[in-house]
Amino acid sequence: MNLVDGVRKGDPLSVSRGISAAENGTAEGRTLLDAIAPLVGRATRVGFTGPPGVGKSTTIDALVQVIRASGDRVGVIAVDPTSPFTGGALLGDRIRMGKSTEDAGVFMRSMATRGTTGGLSRATQDAADILDASGVARVLIETVGVGQSEVEIARAADLTIVILSPESGDGIQAMKSGILEIADLVLINKADRIGADKLEQDLRGAFDLRPSRRQADIPILHSVAFQGKGIPELLNAIDLILAGRRNNGDFDQRRQSNMVKRLRNLAEYMIERDLWNGAGGKLESVAKDVLNHSKTSYQAAELLVHEALKTR
Repeated sequence: MNLVDGVRKGDPLSVSRGISAAENGTAEGRTLLDAIAPLVGRATRVGFTGPPGVGKSTTIDALVQVIRASGDRVGVIAVDPTSPFTGGALLGDRIRMGKSTEDAGVFMRSMATRGTTGGLSRATQDAADILDASGVARVLIETVGVGQSEVEIARAADLTIVILSPESGDGIQAMKSGILEIADLVLINKADRIGADKLEQDLRGAFDLRPSRRQADIPILHSVAFQGKGIPELLNAIDLILAGRRNNGDFDQRRQSNMVKRLRNLAEYMIERDLWNGAGGKLESVAKDVLNHSKTSYQAAELLVHEALKTR
């Protein structure tokens, strides 16, 4: 069975190999992505973000169980911190999502941050495309924490969920970091702990102070994920939001907006790749030119870009 056929049939080994090829930017990965393109777009993509320790992995694990009860196959992409030794994902999410990893109807992939933003976004979306083409009904994307790379990935989803907990001032930190700006739904996990109601009150107050009508309409739900409490309601809310967006055209509009961002990121990635593959050899030389004042830094940078563009 060749790689493309294997992915189309949902063969786990082929899906895993395909994601690795796409993540590493190999010719095989590019061939696969081109071949499966007509199959992409059927699965809904939901992004999960929030501060570390709020229970993102536990929530996704519980949500997967509820989705699987309906018979739908699920793909999970867990963006993990990078190992300082191997450069790969630390696989912590696979440990915390024990139930999901035992289910043949669930494909889980840990992906390393590798310290890059654009590269991470590209690899994550390529992996989501491969899972989509393999026949899963939903792709769940968990980000490593709160930051620009997480916001970038979450914006690639059809719907973004921000998970908070009543502890450690997570609500205030989320407001300060701007993470709530991308929320389509806020989930307060560990809601059995003191401060959950106060956190919801603070969030609603923050939303009310902002002029955006969209934020005033954002649902705020409660859960205790390790007990499965509030998870069926979470899935219900996800489906209601997506159904409403499909009916009013917002779903397609969001996918269009996401694709514009993705194409821009891909173009920037290709230019940067060609820059260092093609003109990178001149970097030391033009750096000396800047230091001896025969070129300015802008002139040197323009020369490198022109050299890179000539290679295409």
